[in-house]
Amino acid sequence: MPEQNQHIIELVALYSVVNSLNANSGQAQILTEVLETLERDLGFRRCTIMLLSPDGNELAFEATSNNHIVKDHNKSYRIGEGVTGNVLRSSKPAVIERISDEPEFRFRIHKRHKDENIQTAFICVPIIIGSEAIGTLSANSPHRQNVTLNNAKRILSIVASIIAHDVHLKRKAKSKREKLERENIRLRGELESSKRPENFIGNSSSMKMLYHNINQVAPSNTTILIRGESGTGKELVASAIHYTSHRSKGPFIKVNCAALSKHLLESELFGHEKGSFTGALNKRIGRIEDAHNGTLFLDEIGEFPTTLQVKLLRVLQEKQFERVDSNETISVDIRIIAATNRDLEQAVSEGKLRQDMYYRINVFPIYIPPLRERKDDIVALADYFVDKFSKKMGKDINRISTSAINKMFAYHWPGNVRELENCIEHAVLLSNDGVIHGRNLPPSLQTPINDYLKKRGLLKTQIQQLERDIIIDSLKRNSGSVLKAAQELGITSRMIRYKIKNLNIDYHRFFTHKKSNNKYHTIY
Repeated sequence: MPEQNQHIIELVALYSVVNSLNANSGQAQILTEVLETLERDLGFRRCTIMLLSPDGNELAFEATSNNHIVKDHNKSYRIGEGVTGNVLRSSKPAVIERISDEPEFRFRIHKRHKDENIQTAFICVPIIIGSEAIGTLSANSPHRQNVTLNNAKRILSIVASIIAHDVHLKRKAKSKREKLERENIRLRGELESSKRPENFIGNSSSMKMLYHNINQVAPSNTTILIRGESGTGKELVASAIHYTSHRSKGPFIKVNCAALSKHLLESELFGHEKGSFTGALNKRIGRIEDAHNGTLFLDEIGEFPTTLQVKLLRVLQEKQFERVDSNETISVDIRIIAATNRDLEQAVSEGKLRQDMYYRINVFPIYIPPLRERKDDIVALADYFVDKFSKKMGKDINRISTSAINKMFAYHWPGNVRELENCIEHAVLLSNDGVIHGRNLPPSLQTPINDYLKKRGLLKTQIQQLERDIIIDSLKRNSGSVLKAAQELGITSRMIRYKIKNLNIDYHRFFTHKKSNNKYHTIY
């Protein structure tokens, strides 16, 4: 009768083991529950599962009962090392009557009291899939009259075979999942490449976000505000949005709000009637009307005159306007994309930009990262510009030297991609051996300037470098005009000339060059 009761207990325990393995939780948690069942229902102690590592070189700790303290979860056995390693190598169970008498026992996994080592038996069975051992199940079994060690070995072997099947299925599922994840990453990379707008170069994370935003907003009619420093390619982003939208067959009209006076800008945008002002000899169609069924790109929106903002706001809200000196209301179907390198929030607080105007143009802002935040793209951009200017100048440039690349990476690029383009054009012009050397780059990228600044001390160097960047940026925005740069920075022209001389700034290279009228005039 006691033997029959023991069989019933074992069957109940095995049933609990199967139920645990059918659970949907993680493998480690499931195996821990299985081991706790063995200890709770069958009297085993320190049940432990070890599995073969993915590289097949060692047995790694996988699970034990939560009731026991493990010395180190990273403990492992080499194949053939100790009792456990030998069980894996031979694929045969091992029964040790007293672990204190076994020289091969390593005492590596669990913390034990000295007294229990004398009285405790150890049983270790292989976990086998097919003919290959993939792990071991081991436990301590105290000497008891109603449970022999052979019977304990039989029970553990049954549990090990059940575990093997489950581990095999979970490993196959994990391998399949990892394969799908790798395939997903590959396809996502291909998808991101396919979504990159034409004539854009760069795979940095910030540029991928930019491509995502362009593709997300292009199909809609939402008003867009492109923000970024000078030279980052705001017009190119606006072009990409237009030519990937359903308006691509319509006109793409560009207006620089900072290039015209208030009266000229009003006539340029809204048009005028004949005789509306001196010189208005004929009726003129404005750029807003020209953009019907297309896109109107308003560059430098931060410079838009406050007196005209109400009229533009009506266009934004109602898509309606009147020409100068006309009472006829004209309706248009246009999308407006604005761009600025200014702090519009500050302009609102200073009263230079209406608050309702700000909210109306800032529906979907797109930020273009400066080149210094995407330096991973410098080499790809430089290679493109080398190819472009080599063909243009009839030169055969094969590569960019390491010294030139190092200089480009060390530079802070206040003029962003436009400055990089100009630097490469300069370097291609000077190269005479098929290689872009560091010495071919403009003076602003040369180390003597940095060495000159380093001689003055760390804090002073940083201050001077910051001054130099600010002045260069201002000179670029003002096409090399010292007077305009001084006015913008709030200092005298005499002071800025003094700093230009001391900081070795060649402002002549910032004089305006005519831009191309092509659909895409540069690559960003």
